Amino acid sequence: MRVIAGEFRSRVLKSIPGDATRPTPDRLRETLFDILGPRIEGVVFVDAYAGTGAVGIEALSRGARHAIFLEKDRFAVETIRDNLASLKVERRATVVKGLVLLALPRSTAETVFLDPPYALEREYTAALDLLSQTPPALTIVQHSIRLALADTFGALRRTRVVKQGDNALSFFAAHEPAPRS
Repeated sequence: MRVIAGEFRSRVLKSIPGDATRPTPDRLRETLFDILGPRIEGVVFVDAYAGTGAVGIEALSRGARHAIFLEKDRFAVETIRDNLASLKVERRATVVKGLVLLALPRSTAETVFLDPPYALEREYTAALDLLSQTPPALTIVQHSIRLALADTFGALRRTRVVKQGDNALSFFAAHEPAPRS
């Protein structure tokens, strides 16, 4: 697995053996950051259910000011820390070990990337419900194309869906509910 573009382009990242994590495919990561473009520069970016940290590291490589990695698996947390150390960006990152649903409400990031294990479908709804209470500027959810997410979660409204193979990226932004008449 490699960083696709930016400051750390082509740098190799350590991966996690086995099937405990499902890394975001390089092509999907490239699509995500092509869509985000200059919107990533200077933001605080959360990589929730971070796995190896590849998405958050890609955000740092492309100009994010700070990345917060949320992950509960001990081996994944070690891998994220190793990857950050190999790039010498530990000061631009925070690694939080624990349950994402407990750490997420404390985040003040402008951009949040959620990629729960596909088998934990309830985790998607729970995370989006939490984020809708104090919505970030942008929330991106990677999910199976077979998972039908609602178009709205409280103050979050889906603005775009991009499908690639078996994966989809759903983009959510904060919106004001329509006034009742």
